[in-house]
Amino acid sequence: MFYPEHTIESYKAAALQGAGIIECDVTFTKDMELICRHAQCDLHTTTDVVLHPELNAKCTTPFVAGSGTSPKCCASDFTLEEIQTLCGKMDASGGDGAATPEEYVYGGTADWRTDIYSHSSTCPKIPTHKESIDLIKSTSGKYTPELKGPDVEMPFQGTFSQSDYAQKMIDEYIEAGVEPKDVWPQSFNSDDVIYWVNNTDFGDQAVALDGNYTSTEEGFTAFHKMLQENGVKIVAPPMWKLVDYSNATEYGIVPSKYTESAKKHGLDIITWTLERTGPGLDGWYWQTLQDLDPSEGDKFTLLHVLSKEVGILGIFSDWPATTTFFANCMDLRLRATMEDVESDESSSGTSMNIGTAIPFFIALSYLFVDV
Repeated sequence: MFYPEHTIESYKAAALQGAGIIECDVTFTKDMELICRHAQCDLHTTTDVVLHPELNAKCTTPFVAGSGTSPKCCASDFTLEEIQTLCGKMDASGGDGAATPEEYVYGGTADWRTDIYSHSSTCPKIPTHKESIDLIKSTSGKYTPELKGPDVEMPFQGTFSQSDYAQKMIDEYIEAGVEPKDVWPQSFNSDDVIYWVNNTDFGDQAVALDGNYTSTEEGFTAFHKMLQENGVKIVAPPMWKLVDYSNATEYGIVPSKYTESAKKHGLDIITWTLERTGPGLDGWYWQTLQDLDPSEGDKFTLLHVLSKEVGILGIFSDWPATTTFFANCMDLRLRATMEDVESDESSSGTSMNIGTAIPFFIALSYLFVDV
């Protein structure tokens, strides 16, 4: 796949492939500005920071050629001005024992991705959160920012608290004139989600990401109950938690007990992530369906079950062309926008297809996009 995640170029590619909702993973800089990165401390593998000696020296753990020590470079190590001098790149490295900064930066890319758009000649731009809002708005898209967990002690620098961080992300949508109905703010920290429910107008679509991958039925039922009691309306587990294999059904895939519990507690569901990994439907994202012996076509089987039987609001995908194709074939759109679409059709006297309304019902994520 082509474009480094969380760059201006990847967001544009997402929109071109039909993504109706695009994700900026939100973290903060040393001067407490919000930017889009998959994690606060991933700059050593997602940017060319170690090629800049003066910036590499500011990393929490600088890269040292041949040392065998893992570098660690965080957004919070740098000001926004410094980060904007960096180029985005594929999330990979040449390993801790790399002999040169260049070997470290441009080594290790998976063979199903590419570094074509990762070099200084193209220099994919790292967006601020505000820039991501403006770009997505220009595509008539919608927003699903994820407030990433800090990798530094909070309050940061003694003043910037977790609630300040959660509020700042919402404030940037308010400042941009974005309506709450167009935003699905997310966090793996339930306290962030509950904060949005209780303190902002953006709580109705706040998404509680579920990062507990070993919970028992008793555990996830208690989690769903807690969300319900605190006014949270959407839960987002990985897709494998929502389905199980069954040889007694047409497709071999059935909703799981997790799905049953979420519905019992009145929760809508978003899930993640389709096509996050290389070729082959095995590994972590497909772990509950290995008895199915899935083939590539079973991506569509899973999408069908998730849409029709689980009843998801959306699914994150790193390759929007697949989910756009499915949604267009099945005439699926964002459930929350259907009344608006019908109203627009009535007033205009014309039929609005998926491309001119919301491209589709499935939420789409940050990208490694090939267009």
